[in-house]
Amino acid sequence: MAAPKPSLLERAIHAVSPSWALKRHQARSMIAFSGGYAGGGYSERISYWQPGVRDADSDITRDLKELRARSRDLVRNNPIAGGALETTVSHVIGTGLSVQSRIDAELLGMTDEQASEWQAAAEREWRLWAESKFCDAVDDQDFYGLQELAFRSRWESGDVGVVLSSRRRADWPHTLAVQIVEADRICNESLSPDTDTMTQGIERDAAGAPLAAWICDRHPFSAMNGPPPKWRRIAFRGASGRRNVLLLKRKLRPGQTRGVPELAPIIGMLKQLGRYADAEVDAAVNSAVFALFVKMDPETFSEVFDDEAQQTYVAGAKRWDGTLKSGAAVNLLPGEEIQSPAMGRPNPNFDGFTQAVLRQIGMGLGIPHEVLIKHFQSSYSAARAALLDAWRTFRVRRQWMAAEFCQPIYEEFLADAVAAGRLDAPGFFADALIRKGWCGATWNGDGPGAIDPLKEATAAEKRMEIGLTTLSEEIIAYDGGDWETKHRQQVRERQARDEGDLLNDTTNAPEPQEPEPPSAPDVHVNVAPPSVTVGSPSISIDVHPGAAPDVRVEPPSVHVEAPVVNVSPPTVNVEAPNVTVEAVMPEPSAPVIVQQGGRERPSRIEVVRGTDGRATMTPIYDEPTH
Repeated sequence: MAAPKPSLLERAIHAVSPSWALKRHQARSMIAFSGGYAGGGYSERISYWQPGVRDADSDITRDLKELRARSRDLVRNNPIAGGALETTVSHVIGTGLSVQSRIDAELLGMTDEQASEWQAAAEREWRLWAESKFCDAVDDQDFYGLQELAFRSRWESGDVGVVLSSRRRADWPHTLAVQIVEADRICNESLSPDTDTMTQGIERDAAGAPLAAWICDRHPFSAMNGPPPKWRRIAFRGASGRRNVLLLKRKLRPGQTRGVPELAPIIGMLKQLGRYADAEVDAAVNSAVFALFVKMDPETFSEVFDDEAQQTYVAGAKRWDGTLKSGAAVNLLPGEEIQSPAMGRPNPNFDGFTQAVLRQIGMGLGIPHEVLIKHFQSSYSAARAALLDAWRTFRVRRQWMAAEFCQPIYEEFLADAVAAGRLDAPGFFADALIRKGWCGATWNGDGPGAIDPLKEATAAEKRMEIGLTTLSEEIIAYDGGDWETKHRQQVRERQARDEGDLLNDTTNAPEPQEPEPPSAPDVHVNVAPPSVTVGSPSISIDVHPGAAPDVRVEPPSVHVEAPVVNVSPPTVNVEAPNVTVEAVMPEPSAPVIVQQGGRERPSRIEVVRGTDGRATMTPIYDEPTH
């Protein structure tokens, strides 16, 4: 619902007092629009905020010229804006997005080996063109430099034109040449106003689809003297469907024809922060200046100096313009004095306030505060979270750049190479689906790096182990490389090291394992019982008539053989254990003791004479009877 129109009474009051009329109109509007969203009401706080409702082009084209000029000035002179641009370009483009041909082998009826051969040939032909400055229409940069220039121009100016021209050069097989056109050169012929079919140099059909771009032969506001500028109409697509012009822009609203600089939402904040920083620096410099001021009393001045001297003194004092210089001595006019307030510089609140503003600027650019200022002072987890958040934005920008700039140029390059017979691609021009199969490709750039390389490598190994990613995906995420190229190189390196008999190659050697402790040796001990032989006791009795017999008993002879110990050697190569075998010797039988009178008298005595002629008497006892 539109706001109520001013009444006749309000218009009369407005002629006398506009402020009274405005307050009355606001009160009526608040009554009419009570309820709903407060942001859409007419309260005192936001009653003056009425931006209006227009289409996308009307909101953009009216301010586009100033937006571009201020954005470029900030990039040139503001360290925050310039640093944000450099950070974004270095992460999104880096050393350049490289192509990996990935054709649809199944659609094209090719085996994996045939597809690999064709892809290698296409990439080889592409490198010939992309790494040469002949890919540039002005022979100034290679394709990777053109990527950076195109992205930088789109970020700074809002959009940029890319003309795919054809140029023939001697001893050069390709005709495709890319020309980067600054946004200002795409404009209406003779800078005429926009119409229903022409918006800021883009000609459109009735449905709003772009038909052609009107490009000035030089910058329309160039300060160089020369003939009047001329405009050329170039259709976006030719009669054969070939792309002639690309307009790189980030489309934010339906019906938007031209792009908006990335700094557009924060231009005012950046400018104000720059002014604040300049003022703080000037104040700090002025407070550090040491100057002497010479003041003279007016009465003394009139008494000491005559009229001519007074005029000379006054003329010299007037030459001081108020600029302070370190160590300067300044003469003041009679009656003048210097009163300087306490500067209190450097301001202790400067850094805290600046960091708060930088956080808002980072949010406006989609870059975390730590990445924007390139200062990581928090923990590892916080720094990694900031980098991951920034890389989400950078990957989106990289994917956009690959889809809008790199892939269309690659497709036109393949069309020229196939038409010239440099590549064999049957059906390339016959069917759109087959052509898409030949043009399949992926674009990879520099990786994000790692805060802790060991943790990152361990995480990548774990992801591959459980099947979340493949080695090819991990290599692309790490440095944007090609798995097949790295694999072939690793094979060659391994073969070369094997042929060179480099024994110190520990690249793929198995990890050393701790030796298991040796098991106890299998020791078998066979101990034979000792052999003990005990002889019979020898008793000698001498008999003399009339005297008691002389009985001598000799102890029995005992012979003990040492035990036999058979120890089998251990089956492992270890030091032989010390085996101590304790043999328990059986005690010999007690000696025979002949007791006299301990039992009955012998019934008889047998006398045996030995070879030495000595007689031995053996007593014989009868068995006892009961």
